[in-house]
Amino acid sequence: MTTASEKARALLDAVRKLDDEWARAIGGLGEPELRAPSALPGWSRAHVLAHVARNADGLKNLLTWANTGVETPMYASPEAREADIEAGARRGAADILADFVASAARFEEYAAGLPDDAWAREARNRQGNPVSGTVVARMRVSELTIHLADLDRGYDLDRVLALLGPLAGEVVQHAINSRSAHLPALRLVAEGTGEWTMGAAPGATVTGTSGQLLAWLSGRSDGESLDGDVPRIPAWS
Repeated sequence: MTTASEKARALLDAVRKLDDEWARAIGGLGEPELRAPSALPGWSRAHVLAHVARNADGLKNLLTWANTGVETPMYASPEAREADIEAGARRGAADILADFVASAARFEEYAAGLPDDAWAREARNRQGNPVSGTVVARMRVSELTIHLADLDRGYDLDRVLALLGPLAGEVVQHAINSRSAHLPALRLVAEGTGEWTMGAAPGATVTGTSGQLLAWLSGRSDGESLDGDVPRIPAWS
């Protein structure tokens, strides 16, 4: 049986791999490219980079909480989170890129130094729900995966998930957990990758690639590319 620390270390390997891919995707971006729209309505690429950078710092806070037992919220408040993203997006191109790289390194360095038993300890996420250190690592993998596609630099979710190998299912599972309150009893099947069952007696099966399922679960698709009776779910807030 895989321990919490073993699973966390595998997830951290995925974080490093995705950070390397991000470095390739954003290398050489200047002011025009950063001010261009991302795939997220109302956000430029600069907003996406600022958001992912602040997410790294926020998730490092949660690892600190799990490691030390000292309450260290992900963000000071929802308003502070939004203000930090807006302020970050207004920086110059060189500062945006440097901030992104530095925040990723801070998360990697702190996570790499955690003792094995810290990964099973808990903090609380933005919604106030308990999350273990291992779940925090999965949150970072999910964030890097989804927003690399949002950057609109030639990546779709299937391409990004392919970088993760067997851990791709962890990202889909994280999205399912995040959306469970809005999902009916349902069986999801990712072609050649895995399947997930919600509810005791699922009444329908929805099939697609892992990327197509993730796009629908994360509110980036209406599910038209999926096969089956695809239910409508609220936008991801």
